[in-house]
Amino acid sequence: MEVIVILIPLALLLGLFFIGSFIWMTRKGQYDDLETPRLRMLLDEKPKKGRVHEQD
Repeated sequence: MEVIVILIPLALLLGLFFIGSFIWMTRKGQYDDLETPRLRMLLDEKPKKGRVHEQD
């Protein structure tokens, strides 16, 4: 039973930490663009100048 005295405040502090970090990330714009990352793999990358890919 003594462990509950430690676990309940620890759980509350951990929950407050995650809620605070979520609010901080949303204010910084972390979740602004949800569409582009999943479509980024479909965009063509331009080849870099000066590099030639050799095929064996």
